Amino acid sequence: MSHTRTSRLIEDLRERISHLEGSATRRAATLPFGVRQIDEHLPGGGIAFGALHEFAGGGAGTVDGAAAALFAAGIAARSKGKILWCLTRPDLFAPAISQAGLHPDRVIYCEGNKDEDVLASMEEGLSFGGFGAVVGELVRLPMTASRRLHLAAEKTGSLGLVVRRWRRQNEASDYGSPTASTTRWRISVLPSEHLPVAGVGRARWLAELMRVKAGECAEFELGACDAEGRICLLPVSVDGSNTSTWRGSRAG
Repeated sequence: MSHTRTSRLIEDLRERISHLEGSATRRAATLPFGVRQIDEHLPGGGIAFGALHEFAGGGAGTVDGAAAALFAAGIAARSKGKILWCLTRPDLFAPAISQAGLHPDRVIYCEGNKDEDVLASMEEGLSFGGFGAVVGELVRLPMTASRRLHLAAEKTGSLGLVVRRWRRQNEASDYGSPTASTTRWRISVLPSEHLPVAGVGRARWLAELMRVKAGECAEFELGACDAEGRICLLPVSVDGSNTSTWRGSRAG
């Protein structure tokens, strides 16, 4: 074998090793919630970059669905850069996601006619790798499609967030089907924070971490995202007094 060919082979191997090391570094990068009880349940201490994550409302209603979208918006808000938001229905309420920390000036909307258009736009955005996060609103997420999105995110270190939206009640059962997502969350609305005076307190959610790779499932009672996209533990006991408990269980 000639010296020139040997040098080329060595250089090619170095590039491949560098690429693998870079991918490992990207996979290790996470976006912490800043809440110890939540972050300790997530490998790496937060929501992983270079991965796909799923969010859905606790029921088929629009209220829980909106809470799931706001939870995802708060995560996107704490990333850096523009956010690509792919959807089929242009009904995303900009003032609401702004209250969750995601200013409308950061959001680029990509509208399609059907779920397949959203999947294609998400894959393109994740492959580009220049967005803080890529969000897609989908009714269904087939395993093959989720793998493509996860691989696209993994290659560029991008953050992929899928918000599952139901048009009909029977579609909610599809959320039980397996996907390649690294984490899967279900968000339900709880009574708002109790105030000692008349008024409406901070919105509260029940966040169920239904699936997490190499981690534990758990449930958390949360204060909804603030103007910086941050959540907090805000459990309330039966008598209305604040507590500091969370419920956890080991994933299967």
